[in-house]
Amino acid sequence: MRRRGVTVLLGALLTTLLSIGVLGAPIPYVVLGPGPTVDTLGKEDGKDVIQVTGRETSTSQGQLRLTTVGVQPTVKLRSAIQGWFADDEAVVPRELVYPPGESQEEVEKRNAEDFEVSQTSAETAALRELGYPVQVVVKTVAADGPSAGVLRPGDVVTSVDGQPVPVAGRLTELIQAKPAGSTLEIGFTRDGAAATAKVTSREQDGRARIGIDIEQQQPHPFTLSIDLEDIGGPSAGLMFALGIVDKLRPEDLTGGRIIAGTGTIDDEGRVGPIGGIPQKLVGAKQAGATAFLVPAENCAEAARNPQPGLPLLKVASLDEALAALETLRAGGQPDRC
Repeated sequence: MRRRGVTVLLGALLTTLLSIGVLGAPIPYVVLGPGPTVDTLGKEDGKDVIQVTGRETSTSQGQLRLTTVGVQPTVKLRSAIQGWFADDEAVVPRELVYPPGESQEEVEKRNAEDFEVSQTSAETAALRELGYPVQVVVKTVAADGPSAGVLRPGDVVTSVDGQPVPVAGRLTELIQAKPAGSTLEIGFTRDGAAATAKVTSREQDGRARIGIDIEQQQPHPFTLSIDLEDIGGPSAGLMFALGIVDKLRPEDLTGGRIIAGTGTIDDEGRVGPIGGIPQKLVGAKQAGATAFLVPAENCAEAARNPQPGLPLLKVASLDEALAALETLRAGGQPDRC
């Protein structure tokens, strides 16, 4: 009787709200739900998602699916109430997705830019894994800067105080790890010959610098591109990197399985956390995934929102993701959340 009474009361309340138009009024929330998943090894709109020319590629029997979150940007009270009671949706303040002072178009533009950066970093990390190292090349040397007369355009910087420089961002980190005025030993190659030189950093714009502009190069004898539209944000980086490695290595990383996942990736292959993990897990399950690659920093949240029959594999880097897939193929148990 008590439950029946509550149901009747709730029904009466909803009827009253509907009669005065409250349920149809927009509110400052958005609804998050499972978005589409995409097989990075497959095709979208009739075109390969990952395109390689100038080199033979392999074919996988399984799938590597990136996952997304769908956003309902304009929400009325009726939709919010439905979302609050739905297992696969979340109702969150609009400002968490569309910050004050930014239009929906500006946020979508930034997400598109982040998506492009994620593709570039995925390519860099995957090509490093495949044996194509990054070269940090000096573009220009300031005539009155610390490196004048020491470094030249075209030099490839390889180390700072004996610490390797695998990517351009690492060079900046190593220089700024010591205060301005520190003398650094810069390792470099010039015309194929290795050398070192001492350079004393100076403060510029509040940071230690050595007076050079650099660019990151990664020579490889084929062309590589990612062709995928209507996806935003940086969270597809890991799955793109895995897709590139799978296409350019003879072995099938999936072992014939449908593997889903998410996670940002940087040039050094480190996997970072993302948002919307509960909705992405639902989307992966709906797509038939049999395992889900979870960024290590998202493991606690993922473990609170499990999907039946969908193991959560904990990864913090591209190397760990590859190791987890190798363990799966061998019939083992990778590290889980």
